[in-house]
Amino acid sequence: MSNNSATKLNQSNLHSLPADVGVPAYRRDALQQHTIHIGVGGFHRAHQALYLDDLLAVPGNERWGECGVGVLPADLRMRDALCGQDCLYTLVERSAAGQTARVIGSLMDSLHAPSERETVIERMAAPATRIVSLTITEGGYFLDEGTGEFLADHPAMQYDVQHPGAPATSMGLIAAALNRRRQRGLPAFTVMSCDNLQGNGDITRRVLLGFTGLRDLALQQWIAETVAFPNSMVDRITPVTTAADRDFVAERFQIEDAWPVVAEPFRQWVIEDHFCNGRPAWETVGAQMIQDVAPYEIMKMRLLNGSHLAMAYLGALAGFTYVHDILADPLFRDFIAAFMEEVTPVVPVIPGTSATEYKQTLMERFSNPTINDQVTRICSEGSAKHPKWLLPSIAELNAKRGSTKLLSLVVAAWIFYLGRGVNEDGAPLEIIDARAGELCTLAASAGLSPLPVLRVRTIFGEQLPTNADFVEAVEKAVRSLAAEGTRATIRAWMRG
Repeated sequence: MSNNSATKLNQSNLHSLPADVGVPAYRRDALQQHTIHIGVGGFHRAHQALYLDDLLAVPGNERWGECGVGVLPADLRMRDALCGQDCLYTLVERSAAGQTARVIGSLMDSLHAPSERETVIERMAAPATRIVSLTITEGGYFLDEGTGEFLADHPAMQYDVQHPGAPATSMGLIAAALNRRRQRGLPAFTVMSCDNLQGNGDITRRVLLGFTGLRDLALQQWIAETVAFPNSMVDRITPVTTAADRDFVAERFQIEDAWPVVAEPFRQWVIEDHFCNGRPAWETVGAQMIQDVAPYEIMKMRLLNGSHLAMAYLGALAGFTYVHDILADPLFRDFIAAFMEEVTPVVPVIPGTSATEYKQTLMERFSNPTINDQVTRICSEGSAKHPKWLLPSIAELNAKRGSTKLLSLVVAAWIFYLGRGVNEDGAPLEIIDARAGELCTLAASAGLSPLPVLRVRTIFGEQLPTNADFVEAVEKAVRSLAAEGTRATIRAWMRG
């Protein structure tokens, strides 16, 4: 659907947009590309780029513009869409109270590494670049999910080792740019991961040093001595942009935008204040600059992300399409609340932060009826999510002799989801996972036994699959899901 009265989004048309649409309150032509961000998806544009847009409107901070970089072939569409509208885009915030729109202007340029590799490397190597930030998902770090070790033998890593001047991965591009800075006598830039990984800065450092150690020990040492890798925690629910979102922006806000982004009103950004070449004053616009991010990460991953998994697979099996519909169901709402209570004993105590209020806020956010966050999205890449968001809670609760009954049910639901292939209404399940072929085959071939999946060391590690109580709990839950169905199983498991 098109709206002929909508104004095409670009710099020259900003003055023509409706009065209720916010526009950049600063001169974009005065910005410098001090930040290069790899992975310009919806989340980055609704989160870090928004914080930067807020900051640029504060006098004295006008210089901190950014350049976006896509590393996947599919990112070419995003690059073309953004460049076609001067890298402006519309951010819509949605809640039950209403919907607002503003145009974000902090992104100055967008590049596509597969087709502009040399330009990307030079942009990062430029003296003006102070920070290279990342939202490349878990898969971009080439880690063994079970052990957390760097996968040095991964074909993509080995390709970049053999082609240091023409790398294909984010890590290869960063290494190439840092090498040029070293050779040119320029200071290093900070490498800042904004991905949903606990200790994301520490992980990035370990991977980059592991990678450079495969081919250039001098570069490895220089990076170890000069580059900062701050940890950070990010939070904002940002569904995938749909055609309906584009149509809505055109109809409601009269903006023709090829790639708007929608998000909930809530946002949070906690950053370890450890930078080697300057940084924006993010604390001015609501980010928390602290010394230890870990407690915030753990609280978020165990309560928010863990609850997402609890909703995901049981909700998918029960036939739900949207997250808010799951929370509107009293049985599922009670289950998610009980799941959070089961996890709470291994959630850190953070001074000034109430776990009870945090859980209440999560329930409100999950219930937002305007976001239309799809169950398929939170089901995706379960093989990467479980080792980070669910299994550590089980391991720690086991050590404390706490209950893991509901967590074990979630693991069972994932395995049953992988093997079943259809929901309880007979509709096919769209399983999005880099390891889908392997895991679906294991789950389906074993009947109702979860053991073949539980024995995948790179997901479950060495200890959990040898825990007889855990294995028995998962197997019992799988059999119940098959025999009794999702709702009956949830009721039985909540009764204790």
